[in-house]
Amino acid sequence: MTENLFIKELTENAPVIGESTNVTPGDFFGTLGKNFVDAIPSIITAVIILIVGLVISKLILRLMKKGFEKGYIDKTVSRFSYSLVKILLYVLVATIVLAVLGVPMSSMIAVIGTAGVTIGLALKDSLSNVAGGFNILITKPFVIGDYVMIDSAEGTVELISIWYTRILTPDNKTIFIPNGQIVASKIINYTLKKTRRVDMTFQISYDNDYKKAEQIITDIISRHKKVLKEPEATVRLFSQSESSLDIVCKPWVNSDDYWDVYYDITAQVKDAFDENGIEIPYRQLDIHMK
Repeated sequence: MTENLFIKELTENAPVIGESTNVTPGDFFGTLGKNFVDAIPSIITAVIILIVGLVISKLILRLMKKGFEKGYIDKTVSRFSYSLVKILLYVLVATIVLAVLGVPMSSMIAVIGTAGVTIGLALKDSLSNVAGGFNILITKPFVIGDYVMIDSAEGTVELISIWYTRILTPDNKTIFIPNGQIVASKIINYTLKKTRRVDMTFQISYDNDYKKAEQIITDIISRHKKVLKEPEATVRLFSQSESSLDIVCKPWVNSDDYWDVYYDITAQVKDAFDENGIEIPYRQLDIHMK
């Protein structure tokens, strides 16, 4: 009985389809215009806050940049912090503008939470890059200015941002590597230590005196100004190959002098071998005919 009365009441109060209403197009647009006029102060305030917020954000970022340049903060930390603060400032300004426009905070939090889950699933690789950036910042396998090899990419680290690391190769190519990929890769840092050993191998003919060749190489190393006295360089007969005697040369140098020493010694050994009649053999194959 109660259920029947409830349905009857709903039926009586329900509007009849096709029944004319008192709302005209003029009333609709009039109400819309009135609401817009009432919202003008909030819109103007939001625009002012947006402009002021962007100006203040740029001023803060500029002061941060100058402070980092004058201070003794590591370049990697400073540039990473700069990128992170920039994003946070812009998000803060956007949140304040939406609040002034009357968007409820509870609704914004709900939308941000839902969007965060959706975006997180869609951009999981990008989020892994952000996590990788923090990992690089904390563990410091390399810093800006280091010469590194990451997988097959080799060069000088120019920038470490939130998303990627930028490397400049010796032939002036720029490589962008996602931070997430870097964390999972093998990293070789050539400049982490101040000194480095130059490993070289020189081949001579079996007809030549290897001891004389060793002495020539030793003299060249001892005269080179960029070769360190300690640790002592190694010059020894290493192996007897199919077509040559192989002599290893392992001097120690400052990391920045590696390639200068490598090129200098290679050229000087070649000239000295020619002057002393020491042959650098080609690959040979002996064929016995029956």
